[in-house]
Amino acid sequence: MRKNRNRAWRATGIVTALATAAAIASVAPVQAQTQSQPQARVTAELSAWISDGWGGGTVTSQPAGINCHTTAWDPYGSEDPPWNPEGTCTASFEVGTVVTFTATADPGSYVNFDPIPNPVTIRDGYNFTWAMFCPIDGLCYPG
Repeated sequence: MRKNRNRAWRATGIVTALATAAAIASVAPVQAQTQSQPQARVTAELSAWISDGWGGGTVTSQPAGINCHTTAWDPYGSEDPPWNPEGTCTASFEVGTVVTFTATADPGSYVNFDPIPNPVTIRDGYNFTWAMFCPIDGLCYPG
């Protein structure tokens, strides 16, 4: 009787070992596939805000993505102020990207404040830069 019991335990041990080996063999390729797939890019938005200094100009980014322009406006003239800056003032960049900015004034205006901060390292959440253009004639609203 004892001999049969040992054989039963031995058979149970062998079956368990084979089942475990089969399970490991079927999971290993799935894990290898998962690890070899590229990670999804994580992006965040970056906005260029141009303050209302009454001058005109453009803020651009490197790498490309931001190309935001505001038109000069005379507050004592008869025209209504421009509604919003034109162009691409918000763009998505991969988190960790360092973005630098250039502010270029339109004829008749100057850059009163270069983009601040500059450069910007993209992080999760809200990222921005700020710039101000003023008219050359000296009339400049400080924002």
